[in-house]
Amino acid sequence: MTSFDTSPQPNVWRALLALAVVFVMLATTGWTALRNQKNPTALAASLAAWEDARIEGYRLPDPQAAPARLARFFASLTERQRTSLARRYPLAVGNMNGAPVELRYRANRIALGQARKVELKRMHDSRLTPDGQQDAGRRMHRFESLMSESRHILAFDPEGSGRVAEVFGNLDKADRVSVIVPGVDTNLLTFQRTQRRYSAPVGMAKSLYAAERAASPSTRTAVIAWADYTAPSGVGMDAATAMRAESGAARLNALLRGLPGGSPVSLFCHSYGSVVCGIAAHALPRRVADIAVAGSPGMRVETASQLRTSAQVWSMRDADDWVQDVPYLEVGGLGHGADPVSTAFGARVLSARGAQGHSGYFEPGTESLLNFADIGVGAYRSVHCAGEDEGCRADLSGTAPVGRA
Repeated sequence: MTSFDTSPQPNVWRALLALAVVFVMLATTGWTALRNQKNPTALAASLAAWEDARIEGYRLPDPQAAPARLARFFASLTERQRTSLARRYPLAVGNMNGAPVELRYRANRIALGQARKVELKRMHDSRLTPDGQQDAGRRMHRFESLMSESRHILAFDPEGSGRVAEVFGNLDKADRVSVIVPGVDTNLLTFQRTQRRYSAPVGMAKSLYAAERAASPSTRTAVIAWADYTAPSGVGMDAATAMRAESGAARLNALLRGLPGGSPVSLFCHSYGSVVCGIAAHALPRRVADIAVAGSPGMRVETASQLRTSAQVWSMRDADDWVQDVPYLEVGGLGHGADPVSTAFGARVLSARGAQGHSGYFEPGTESLLNFADIGVGAYRSVHCAGEDEGCRADLSGTAPVGRA
């Protein structure tokens, strides 16, 4: 009589473990509630006003038109006309992929000023609880900081927890462009931090920009701290599914297709940001040369080839990063697939020495940051691979930055 092994297989146990983790998340954080908007948001109102407007008797183009179409429209205007549109519809122009970046900076400064006034009133609104007034104060101060003439805000939306993107360097003249895609708990208030500054998008971008300039002083670089998607709040259901990542991926691709020029672009995707990049990968424009993920819970695929991208795929994880304990699988929409640093995945695995945990990949002096900088300037021959294996540099060309082997 033939006997059959009915014991659970390892993958089954992993699936059960993943589901158990999810139920714990549900018990501790609950389902994320999405607010139903009864009134149009400030951005929606600005876009609606744009759609109803005319200039010199002609209707304005669809704000969701292809970036190239919008770029041609703005190029056809006088400086006075462009400035007038930015003043009348600051949120629309400030978030319009295809509009000149300098015009977007000016428009967003105006929009930030308007949002600051709203929060200033809320600070003294007796209908709000003390906590609500305090939150308004924090938002007001953040908007005030972002309004500084020295800051270049490429996108801004004050609604809800808020979205924002900031540029470091000259985006119009850059030889190489880097885009940082952050993970959970990213919003307007956490966009930059005084404590643990390199765990926040602004600190990450500043650190990478400085490292790229040190790696190759002759290469003109620009770095975008991109927090222009609604990231999950905490390690709950939203973080265990791709819902936030799917909408984020669409926004990321829209940004990339609206960037000026044709310089190579490198994506640096941290934590849940790597889920966003994984979903976006198949639709990325050809100018995206690299997708580098750090502390990734998965990219919604089993192998790098399934990303269907022409970009080089790099991955790294610090030995003390807690994300390695997350089950690397996807079951019924929960979980994010295979481990990007595993041999079977097929990415080029880099050293993250010195990163010390989940949030230290952009800390100055770490091998993770040096590797990111080399990728950002196209110096692929200078990257440090994980362990003793130098295979991450195989079949790659690139320049070695001054002072580096």
